[in-house]
Amino acid sequence: MTRSYLGELGAEFLGTMILIFFGVGSVAQVVTSPDGSLGDHDTIAWAWGFGVMFGVYVAGRISGGHLNPAVTIAMAAFQGFPWRKVIPYSLAQIAGAFVAALIVRIDYADLLAKFDPGHTAKSQLVFSTLPGNGVDGVGVPTAFLDQVVGTAILVFIIFALVERRNNPPLANLAPVAIGLVVVGIGMTFGANAGYAINPARDFGPRLASFATGFASAWYDQHGHLYFWLPIVAPVIGGLLGGGLFQLVINRSLPAGEPDESVSRG
Repeated sequence: MTRSYLGELGAEFLGTMILIFFGVGSVAQVVTSPDGSLGDHDTIAWAWGFGVMFGVYVAGRISGGHLNPAVTIAMAAFQGFPWRKVIPYSLAQIAGAFVAALIVRIDYADLLAKFDPGHTAKSQLVFSTLPGNGVDGVGVPTAFLDQVVGTAILVFIIFALVERRNNPPLANLAPVAIGLVVVGIGMTFGANAGYAINPARDFGPRLASFATGFASAWYDQHGHLYFWLPIVAPVIGGLLGGGLFQLVINRSLPAGEPDESVSRG
């Protein structure tokens, strides 16, 4: 691999690390704080948005700042991103998420042990998503649909924000806008499945939690195998959102050169 390609993978790794530091760190703080004194759901939603924004600023110039395999796959399907880079980018994103979650796990080890000594689903949601955020009443079909819808919204708006023929944000403000999209999704589609909307965001921290004592990390609170859902559903949602943008919006925009920063190869 060339030095520039290694740089792209390194940027995706570090950008996704930043995303997870803010996101998983905020959940750990809120969940383990006494009586919710250190935050609530809005705190978490804003922190995930900040994580996305800063992660994209870190990686955007070098790799495009995907930070999400669902975004990478959609970029390959509709924006000219090379398919040969999809798996390496996805692995770099998962690795970055894993390392960041491992650091958060170590940093919060004492508080997590105090809050949930058995390392059960009660604190597993710090690292990965569960149907209904661990509360009964949400089935797997609903959680699957929720992830498809949430990721479709995310990718659709990302495509709109980075397409330079569509009056995108100026002065390098696209990462801010994308971060706000994640905040909005968290505040509107967070109840059914924890709005993973990103296979790396869920799988990397889930793997880190499993490696550090969470034996039930691959399952939901009812003991059903669940880890696959935040991987499969976001990929489907990303393709639907990207396809809808191409079908309805992109084909109607005035002719011009595509934005090279999001389809670099």
